[in-house]
Amino acid sequence: MTRRTNSLLSVASLAALVVVGSAFTSPGKPLPKAPVKARLAVTTPAKPADRASVVVGDAQQAINIDWRVLAGLDYTNGKATDTLKKLEGKMVRIPGFVVPLDDFQEEGAEFLLVPYYGACVHTPPPPPNQIVMVEMSGKKAVKLNLFDAVWMSGTLKIASVESPYGTVGYTLQGLKVEPYSSK
Repeated sequence: MTRRTNSLLSVASLAALVVVGSAFTSPGKPLPKAPVKARLAVTTPAKPADRASVVVGDAQQAINIDWRVLAGLDYTNGKATDTLKKLEGKMVRIPGFVVPLDDFQEEGAEFLLVPYYGACVHTPPPPPNQIVMVEMSGKKAVKLNLFDAVWMSGTLKIASVESPYGTVGYTLQGLKVEPYSSK
């Protein structure tokens, strides 16, 4: 009886994982929209006099966004929500997980940012509006760890790009990668 119970629990656990995983990979059902104030930080980047100060100041004053904002891109026709259009070319800060473009790559200046661990690698890739191609400013290599959540700061562009793991909906000129915290 114990062996059968354990088998049933294993099957139930696997089914739960499939359901949870498919909630992130299915482009058919959009996420509920939160109020704009909940999705965007109230502060906006300062307007410095020269570009050199943008690199220093903007990464610290980036607009925090989440993946629901990025889901505002209809990748089938390229249309974006007004909120998303306003973020085009702005300094943003996005939480996520790094996916190296080459297997077993420990450092790199180009990589993908995805909303959940394991996306693109062990499952079908998320939809393009849930993948960001990051290119670090100055081709500066950073440590790439699949297992740790990060905050990625940089300039956001809506752009369709092909990657080894599928079509990407955004590019980010990366300035700063830092360990994820709820702050």
